[in-house]
Amino acid sequence: MVVADFNIVDDRLADVSLSGDFFLEPDSALADINAALTGLPVDASAKEITAAVESSLASDVSMLGFSPSAVSVAVRRALARATAWSDHQWEVIRPQALSTEVNVALDEVLTEEVGAGRRNPALRIWEWREPAVVIGSFQSLRNEVDPEGARRHGVKIVRRISGGGAMFMEGGNCITYSLYLPQTLVDGLSFVDSYPFLDTWVMASLEEMGIKAWYQPLNDIATDAGKIGGAAQKRLGSGGMVHHVTMSYDIDADKMVEVLRIGQEKLSDKGTTSAKKRVDPLRRQTGMSREQIIDTMINTFTARYGAAESTVTSDEMARATERVGTKFGTEEWLARVP
Repeated sequence: MVVADFNIVDDRLADVSLSGDFFLEPDSALADINAALTGLPVDASAKEITAAVESSLASDVSMLGFSPSAVSVAVRRALARATAWSDHQWEVIRPQALSTEVNVALDEVLTEEVGAGRRNPALRIWEWREPAVVIGSFQSLRNEVDPEGARRHGVKIVRRISGGGAMFMEGGNCITYSLYLPQTLVDGLSFVDSYPFLDTWVMASLEEMGIKAWYQPLNDIATDAGKIGGAAQKRLGSGGMVHHVTMSYDIDADKMVEVLRIGQEKLSDKGTTSAKKRVDPLRRQTGMSREQIIDTMINTFTARYGAAESTVTSDEMARATERVGTKFGTEEWLARVP
């Protein structure tokens, strides 16, 4: 843990003093770090603060229990430009069956609300009515989805606001959740580090259910039995961000590879014509129902962060529904990358 104490004189850091339960050799390096921070403008970015600390370190300096980026987070947290989980009143929005288009529209609306300070940060568990493919913001529609397979199986195709890969989602066979949060919570973290940081509670919940899971950079959640889920993020100019994850509970692999072209390519590479199986890591590894897994996840999140129950407001739902008509349900948005 790192603590940064300082004064502010003419919008610059003054009298900087770092402390904490870290180890640092040689001792004189602490004075060098304090000196490097002194005089920095209060609006210095996390990257600029980290660079200032790094430039002050001689080649023989050893930092144990902290890092230049950790110093940056401590400084910006002291300036109220970075926050911790405990700085926020978290909320949990339980599953409500909605169309997939409304689900992705809500991700945008609720992220905007958190960024504007009109809503507390929240965890929302998705529920949806129809089988769907949700493609990433920058994916090619024709490269990812087989339209004939989608029509045959009644699969809805939707594009989300975040990047990353396509998600094949059947109602009752996946677990999808979104975190809506201010970007101050990940201030000073790289994109790579922000993924496991935001899902620390998920790993703890999975471990409680008997699953040892970890992140495979950038955004895959894996176990010894293979990949169980994937994450994606979108950061808005308003200061809000969404981090969402889809994990497989019990997926029809045959149907998936008839809808997703990438699945067909993988099977073709292996000389296989049909998966003839279900992708069921969470069901198989836990022996729990989907509802029990969701309850365990919510309980873990609530216990860790003191989250309170919440709902989507009527105004938020109305805005999301309107946005389906103007954006997420339009061919223009769906085919923005043909």
